Order: sequence, then structure tokens, then C-alpha cells
Amino acid sequence: MPEGLVQAPAMPAALRQPVLEVRNLTIGFPLRQGTLRAVDGVDFDLHAGKTLCLVGESGSGKSATARAILRIVPRPGQIEAGSILYRGAGGETDIAKLDPGGRQVRAIRGGEIAMIFQEPMTSLSPLHTIGFQLVEAIRLHTRLDRRAARARAIELLRRVEVPRAENAFERYPFEYSGGMRQRAMIAMALACNPKILIADEPTTALDVTTQAEILDLMRELQRDLGMAVLFITHDMGVVAEIADEVAVMHRGRLVERGPVEDIFLAPQAAYSRMLIQSVLRLEEPAPQRAQRAERLPNAPILLKVDGLTKVFAPRKGLFRRGGEAVQAVAGVQLELREGETLGIVGESGSGKTTLGRCIMRILEPEGGSILLRQRDGSVTDVRGLDRAGLRQAHREMRMIFQDPYGSLNPRMTVGEVIGEPLLVNGLLSGEALRRRVGELLEMVGLPAAAAERYPHAFSGGQRQRISIARAVALSPRLIVADEATSALDVSIRAQVLDLLLDMQERLGLSFLFISHDIGVVRYFCDRMAVMYRGRIVETGSTEQVCSAPEHGYTRALLSAVPSADPRRRGLGRRSRYRDE
Repeated sequence: MPEGLVQAPAMPAALRQPVLEVRNLTIGFPLRQGTLRAVDGVDFDLHAGKTLCLVGESGSGKSATARAILRIVPRPGQIEAGSILYRGAGGETDIAKLDPGGRQVRAIRGGEIAMIFQEPMTSLSPLHTIGFQLVEAIRLHTRLDRRAARARAIELLRRVEVPRAENAFERYPFEYSGGMRQRAMIAMALACNPKILIADEPTTALDVTTQAEILDLMRELQRDLGMAVLFITHDMGVVAEIADEVAVMHRGRLVERGPVEDIFLAPQAAYSRMLIQSVLRLEEPAPQRAQRAERLPNAPILLKVDGLTKVFAPRKGLFRRGGEAVQAVAGVQLELREGETLGIVGESGSGKTTLGRCIMRILEPEGGSILLRQRDGSVTDVRGLDRAGLRQAHREMRMIFQDPYGSLNPRMTVGEVIGEPLLVNGLLSGEALRRRVGELLEMVGLPAAAAERYPHAFSGGQRQRISIARAVALSPRLIVADEATSALDVSIRAQVLDLLLDMQERLGLSFLFISHDIGVVRYFCDRMAVMYRGRIVETGSTEQVCSAPEHGYTRALLSAVPSADPRRRGLGRRSRYRDE
């Protein structure tokens, strides 16, 4: 038993014989300076019909543990010690002792133990149809001929509720939405009726309603097939909704394990308490918001969007099928006051990101106006500005992007990244620029010495802090934040939100905050606007919209948000919205 592990109470006799026992699992990655222990002495059991959630932040060893069960730990990583005892059709097998490329482990992998990965686009071949890949998986582990395998694949697509399964069978992964791709991955995982299903962050990239649908589907399939499920996630709301048991990992070790209610209501490990408290904080408004609530109604309007429209024309060509034009933004109207934060929420494809990019003129809208109040009180329509005027406007309005990895140039030092806006606009150079970069780094909680390092040397949360420092370098008054915290762990997310709130008070910033995370919006935003198919269907104060939503779509969106309390499981009773 690893030191510091909190053991759950004894389990009922009927559940004492697990389908999988992991004991003292240790995984090492050889480095020049020694060996990195990604997983260090991990123990847990999986039981038929039950869900064990393996939780922890990025780098805790969750995914390495799951990959070890299928013997697909990426090289040069290897299992150094421990056993993975699987009780399957062929009796008891210690998977840890099998040859990773051998016939026995390949029969278990996919046939008896299946895995769903976080990003289906990297797991599915872009060159083959979904149907081809399903048939290939079925025939690999069964004796079915091609015609029978095709029928089985279509049956599986229907089982996971993919619309028009016969047509979907012939489509490529890029023709599926994110939720549909994940359904296809679940169908592939279930092709051979596995006894164990491993799901590695299967809902992280999905919006709340699609996430709720996938969780409902997995719960129904587990009930029908009696599978044991190992669900890996850092989303404590999802854990509270689906878990029977929880194992908490931190820096490669299990720090606590037990029934879901024990972990959430009486966590023993300090790390478990920190994770749960980070989630619970986001269920209430930030204290800073109450301090400015009285002055916001009297603040002047900084940004007014009126009738904004954006249409994406169908693309045609040798390898394109054309299609219909898509109206991504349809006559949107909104106002943002100085010092205010307006949250834009909705599902993937609702037009949130397109709206933000149109306001910044990254995309060119077809109609409407974007009125920005200047520092001298004059009002400018951003939509009508030429290149020189737009450059000047971009000193007043800046953008923070979702992916802190992709938005920073890997060939530039952090100092060059942050200082580039100041240099390009001819504001600072030389020693004055270096001093300003150091001040900006310290403002976002990083040492000034970090300016000499490259982005790859920082964690995801630190990279997002660097992105924030770059965004405020020109002292803007408006920041458009597009899913600025969705790629971060829950504790890092809370830290970044608090940093943004602190900078808002110090610098007088206004935020247009785009997110599909209702918890983050409830914590961070003064008002929220709900988007559905390019239109804003409801606007109001965050408390008003969250507590008494008027539009059916808003009610459906809020009912899909999992609560971080296992006693309040409710996704099975959530409301659905059908656009008439």
C-alpha cells in the first residue's frame, strides 16, 4: 500500500472478486538525469457493472496507468514493477507480464478490454470511412464475414444513437461533429462486447449538452452490457455524476481511494480537498463581482454590437462537395459597459467564437455595426476601419485564445512574445521594453527571469498566463477571451480566473468572455448572453439567467451541467430542447 493512501471501507462480499486487479503498478520513463516515475505503486480494482473514476490534474499519471492496462505505454516508458491481473475468458492473466506486441495481449486489447481516447480525430483514420474502420475492428476480433460485419457496424452506430446510421456508415470522420465522432469511437470500442471499457477524458472537448448525452449513453450501455468502466477525468462534476468509486492521483501516486460520496463529502487527503474546493468555488459568484455590481449600471457603454451577421459560403472544388451557406452569426445585438464582464455561452457550433472573431475583425462580417467608445469619448465603427485604423483599434481591444500551446510562437522567447505588440506599435524598445516585459510577467505571477525561456518550458497554466501578459501589454480596455480556461485543470482554471479578476480591478478591463463552461461563467461574469444557432436567445444578469432561465434552450443548457455533489445527480432528468 503506497504511503499516505486512504483505503476505502471493506466492500460487500458480492463485489470482492474484481474483473481487474492492479497492484503496485510502477511505470518509469528513462531520462538523462535518471528515471521519471510517472506511476509509482498504484493499486485499484475494477468490478463488473461498476465505474471507477481515476481523477487528478495533468501530469498525475492517469493516462499512463490506463495505457499500461492495454500495454500501450509510449516509448521509452515501461512497466518496472507490479501486476495487472485480468480475469477474462481465458482465466486469470497478468497483463503486465505479456509481450506488448504478442498475440495474447492483442486478443485482449480491443476484444476484451477496449479504450476510448480523449481526441477522436487523432484516433480515427482521416483516410477511411467510419464504416470501414468499424468493420476492420469487428473482423479483427470475430469470425464474421464482411457482409455480417457491415450489418454489425450499422447496428452499433444505431446503438450509440448516430442519426441515419446507414448513411453515417459511409462518411469520413471530418464529416462528423465532435459528439458524433465520440459516439463512433464508443461504437468501435463496443464492437466485441468488452468486459472492461477504459475512457480517457472522453468528454473534455465537448460542450455540456453533448457531454451529458455521451455520459447518458455510456451509463445505458454499461447497464445493458454489465461492463466495468475505468473513467479518467479531471472534471469533478462528471465524477460526482457517474462514479461508484473514486481514486485520486497526484504526481504518480494514489493519495485517496473510496466510494464517491466518501471522497466528495469527507475527503481525507489534502490534495482531494483542494480539487473539490476548486470546483465548488466555481458554483458561486466571485467575491470581486459583488464589489462592482452597484457601479456597473451607471458605467458608460464601451462596446455596442448591432445586427452583426456572418455567413460562411459553401466551398467548392475538386475534393469538396459544396453544400449550403451557413449563417454563423445572425443579427446579433449586445452591449458591454466599461469594467463589465459579459459571458457568451452556447454549444459548439452556436456561433460564439465566430462572434468574437468578427468583433475583432479577424473575420469580416457581412452586416451590422461594431461601435467602440474611444478614450476621448468618441465612437468608432470598427467594421468600417481600414488597416491603419484597425491597428489603432487593436490597441484598445485584444484577444486571448483557447489553446495556450498553439497561440505562442515556439521559436520566440517569452520576452519576445510579450514584447512583440509593444515593438510592432513602436511604443518601446531596448532596455525600456525589457523592463516592461519583466513588469508584465510579475503582474501575471511569473518571475521576470522567465523572459529568457521558450514557451515549451512552461506548463499549460503558465502559458496561459504568458498569453494574458501579451494581451494586456498595450493597456487595452477590452479583452475578448475565447475559451481561455477550457484547456486547463480545475485548480489552474480557478487561479487564472482570479488573476483575470485581479487585473480587471487594477487595469479597468472589460471582458467579452466566450465559454461553454457554465460554472466558469457563473463565477466570472456579471451578465451572460446565450447563443443558439447564431442568435442570442436570452440575455440578463448571470444570477437571473442561471436561477430563472426564460428560454427553453437556456433551461436545457443549465440542466446539462453536472453538479459537484454525488447526492444531486440529475443528468438523467435533464430537459431537452427541440427547435421548432
